[in-house]
Amino acid sequence: MQLNMPQEINISDEEIRYAEKLLLPEGKEFDDERKNFIRNLNTIDLQAVPGSGKTTALLAKLVILERKLPFSDGSGILVLSHTNAAIDEIKEKIQKHSPKLFSYPNFVGTIQGFVDEFLAIPIYNLGFKKKLSWIDTERYQEELLRLFNIIAWNKKFEQPTKWFYQRHINRATAEANNDNNLKKEICKKLIEKEVRGLYYDFITNEIKNSNGDVLLKDNTNKKFIGLKSIIVEALKKGIMSYDYAYHFGEHYLHKIPMIKEILQKRFPFVFVDEMQDMDTHQYNLLEKIFYNEGDSVSIIQRIGDKNQAIYNSVKATDVWVDRLDVLRLSGSQRLSKPIADIVKKFALHSDADFDIVGLNECALKPHILVFENENIPNIIPCFAQIVKTYKENGSLTNPDKSVKVICWNTDWKEDDASRQDGAKLRLEDYHKGFKKEKSKPKLDYDCLKDYLLFYDKNKKTLEPLRKNILNAFLKILRLENINTSDERPYTKKKLIDFIREKDIQKFDELNLNLYNWSIDIIKGKTNDVWNEIKTYTINFFAIFSENPLSASLTFINNDTVGMPIVNEEEEEEEENTNHYKEDGLEIEITSVHAVKGQTHCATLYLESYYHSNYESERLTGQFLGDNFNDNRVHHKSSVKMAYVGFSRPTDLLCIAVHKDRFDNLLNEINQQEWEIKEVQANAQE
Repeated sequence: MQLNMPQEINISDEEIRYAEKLLLPEGKEFDDERKNFIRNLNTIDLQAVPGSGKTTALLAKLVILERKLPFSDGSGILVLSHTNAAIDEIKEKIQKHSPKLFSYPNFVGTIQGFVDEFLAIPIYNLGFKKKLSWIDTERYQEELLRLFNIIAWNKKFEQPTKWFYQRHINRATAEANNDNNLKKEICKKLIEKEVRGLYYDFITNEIKNSNGDVLLKDNTNKKFIGLKSIIVEALKKGIMSYDYAYHFGEHYLHKIPMIKEILQKRFPFVFVDEMQDMDTHQYNLLEKIFYNEGDSVSIIQRIGDKNQAIYNSVKATDVWVDRLDVLRLSGSQRLSKPIADIVKKFALHSDADFDIVGLNECALKPHILVFENENIPNIIPCFAQIVKTYKENGSLTNPDKSVKVICWNTDWKEDDASRQDGAKLRLEDYHKGFKKEKSKPKLDYDCLKDYLLFYDKNKKTLEPLRKNILNAFLKILRLENINTSDERPYTKKKLIDFIREKDIQKFDELNLNLYNWSIDIIKGKTNDVWNEIKTYTINFFAIFSENPLSASLTFINNDTVGMPIVNEEEEEEEENTNHYKEDGLEIEITSVHAVKGQTHCATLYLESYYHSNYESERLTGQFLGDNFNDNRVHHKSSVKMAYVGFSRPTDLLCIAVHKDRFDNLLNEINQQEWEIKEVQANAQE
């Protein structure tokens, strides 16, 4: 069926030279591995080792194909990745050279964006005969919980709360440890968590939870009727969660199978970057539409590295099953030979064709920094000293690249017993000032004050604050169940339009307030603004209802449970607690997850306690030179983390291992491949 292509396409040497000029440093060219991939326009997988430049090779293929657009039959190219950051990188690098690729009939975006636009929104509009307003998990969950609380004790639906209580009381009892009040609190939280994840399966007509467990399937059951009614009511308000969008996508394909053929004809070329990060439901949907068990008019190329699958679920069985035709990029521009030879032993997937060829010319052996408990504070200074020495003697080939310290498990959250246990090390034990990165501002918070504290501080305008305050007003209306005339939740635009049309003076007053409040928050007067808004909400709500505020009062008046207000100097100081500085060398201290995809000059990997032991205990064989061959869940999780973490540096890889574990497990390590260095009481020694 792959003969039904829009036109016969071949990629010439001249076109590859064009892409090289756009994407590579002057005088550089693609090697044969990359040229083979760029020329290949069949359904294949590309398995690419760390630092192999796979995204650059994909971009080369895209800029060449873009010059052949539009295709004669009006079809286009689909480019998908897992995150907005990956898509932004593609746009940043080639949009100015290849503008046609970023307009109809092509689509360059995230898998979520694709599912929303081409599947979930169309089937929703078709089924509910109205427009979908939001695809937002928090908003959907909030609405579902609000609606559940209305029917929670309703006898007409057999008091669903009693049933949920029976589902969760055993776990709550076990966790509460004879504390009756705590037992009730835990049970309540478990019920709320399950209710937030409820959905109605439109294909099987079952009520399920977020794990996909079938809770109810008899549509005459009163609890079934009650729970289905609140799920459908939330959907009717135009709100859907991100995960629910995938189910709606499946429902669309089930209900109207022809959609699959339409999408294949629209997108004869499909490129999926960072394929290893796709979760099972994303993987299955793409396979169903664009591969269709090999019977598809689309060419689908899946690009990534199965060994770096840490962003779906490190515990999950590996989703990505290779095609019959697999191309490989084995040459790593990033890694030196000594590092590459170590990293490949930590690959979860390493068949007879797997190899990592380190092309960077640095000759430094990876180091193991052996430490004892009393020298833990000296590990990072010791690493800094090693980096400085190699910088000064010219051993580093990329001295201008960043230097980082990374760890898998970072903090102990609220577990004080574990925090006090010196045998269970995490990143905050190695670097006492470590704080987990603040999460990015989100659309939804539990109290009004958080909307004033957590806004996008990177944008140097008032707009993020104005949006946050309006979002807080929207939340008040949602909590009070105030909707538009067509019974849908207000959006910011509909809110503004409604007030403008109803009372122009109140509209002007709101705009002036938004301006003044935003200015005052930037000046650090957040508490004053909070109090002013609390007073203003009475007048604001009177525009929409004659009733007094009730359901939203807790939201309005509760103080933040988030982070305290800090001025800019304190904020700067706090951010820098995740850095170590010494004589002009600045080292960032962060998690393995945070550095995936990055390239460093030097990286220190600190082993950490996870489910009863450490990396050196689970991966002893790999340190001693064996290939990985262990199907235990935590061992597989551990080897993926090590593979990602160890493959960041171009020049120097250091791994910190406790002396007891080193002496017991690694004393026969090959010192032709590893440099062993003991951390001293004084890092300078």
